[in-house]
Amino acid sequence: MLKSNESQVVALIHGLRKLPKETEWLEFKHNDGEPQEIGEYISALSNSAALEGQSTGYVIWGIDNNTHEVVGTTFDPDTTKKGNEDLESWLLRLLQPRIDFEFHKARINDQPVVLLEVGKAFRHPVRFQGVDYIRIDSYKKKLKDFQEKERSLWKVFEQSPFEDAVAAAGRSPSDVLKMLDYTAYFRLLELPIPTDANATLEALVSDELVKRQVDGAWTITNLGALLFAHDLTDFRSIRRKPTRVIVYQGNDRISGLREVEIKSGYANGFEKLVETIDNLLPRSEAIGQALRASVPIYPELAIRELLANALIHQDLTVTGAGPMVEIFENRMEITNPGEPLIDPQRFLDSPPRSRNEALAALMRRMGICEERGSGIDKVVSMTEIYQLPAPEFAKPLESTKATLFCKRLFKDMSKKDQIRACYFNACLKWVSGEFMTNLSIRERFGIKEENKATASRLIKDAVADGSVKAFDPDAPNRNLMKYVPWWA
Repeated sequence: MLKSNESQVVALIHGLRKLPKETEWLEFKHNDGEPQEIGEYISALSNSAALEGQSTGYVIWGIDNNTHEVVGTTFDPDTTKKGNEDLESWLLRLLQPRIDFEFHKARINDQPVVLLEVGKAFRHPVRFQGVDYIRIDSYKKKLKDFQEKERSLWKVFEQSPFEDAVAAAGRSPSDVLKMLDYTAYFRLLELPIPTDANATLEALVSDELVKRQVDGAWTITNLGALLFAHDLTDFRSIRRKPTRVIVYQGNDRISGLREVEIKSGYANGFEKLVETIDNLLPRSEAIGQALRASVPIYPELAIRELLANALIHQDLTVTGAGPMVEIFENRMEITNPGEPLIDPQRFLDSPPRSRNEALAALMRRMGICEERGSGIDKVVSMTEIYQLPAPEFAKPLESTKATLFCKRLFKDMSKKDQIRACYFNACLKWVSGEFMTNLSIRERFGIKEENKATASRLIKDAVADGSVKAFDPDAPNRNLMKYVPWWA
């Protein structure tokens, strides 16, 4: 949506006046500011904009419908009420789902004009008071009376990802380049930065980060804002998507010590996010050659992979929630909105699936996340190298959570921890063309050879739990038995 910059509003109105006639996504009015009509128009224009491939629908008061001349208006959205309720809050309450719309006031030739911007519908038709509307030519109609239009609209929704929706519309080239960290785009893709604004914008267009509107202004897509915003909270559609990092005292959420919000885009702000977490994590001391060295308690590679996964696999349509990192004394939890598309127990071996294909593809091209879904393999491998408890993946309350645990002596691990570690060792070996054995379990936990019986007991527990199974149950030598994950 436009910021309340009168010159931008005037420029947009002049651009729309140049169109030969009203369209399905554009309505000119003189003084009709009846709240019921406005609500129905918001529904109709939002749905029609989606159907016509437009990012935004518009109503302009103060423009003659036939000549498109500026005639002025007496309609004032700031003073208009429905009963005792302000117009905007009344409209918001009766629109479902809630969409972005905004009134802008300006003066042209000393005449008052009002522009209403309406974001296009996404995923569902927009209804007002339980009824969805559509524009047929320049007329507002009930969508249910035009079944062919309704079928076409649902087809559009099925093919329109969140990344393609509008984060900001009606922007000038300079606005776009101020709001997006375009230099990071070229740096991360290892491309030279163009010497002029037009070439820069065309490069951003090629990856659908921005789009040119029919009136000559520019739109920043959700994809562009999510990846390269200087400040995600500048964009209404994604203002709750910054990553929050919270540090707690102890192992519960009773006492929070510090909270940091990373407002940069996911691409241009990724290194800052990793650095922030690294600075907030407790560290341990390693002594070598009589010198003390501060070392991280979690492998950085594992943190990077889990962060990238949380960003690209989140359900971006979940309102009021974004990625979150919570740091406790004994663990770190990384949570993102939306249940995973595959079983968490199969994260390590399954091909990657993402709700946000464009977002994932660009982050892969920039080297921020893995190309072939091997990120979880690396997470599990690094926890084995550091001899940490195995990571845990879960799907609580319509979200996805990955947990890394601090180093814990083998004797202090619970049976659940031990079985989970055996399972992931079997998974890691399987995807590498190998098998879990007594030896691999001893190496995993640092168990000495003379304590083979301890490793055998762990494997027996994992088999009884159903996490792993014998590859060849009839093998004659029990000490050389091979094991695989339950699904292999």
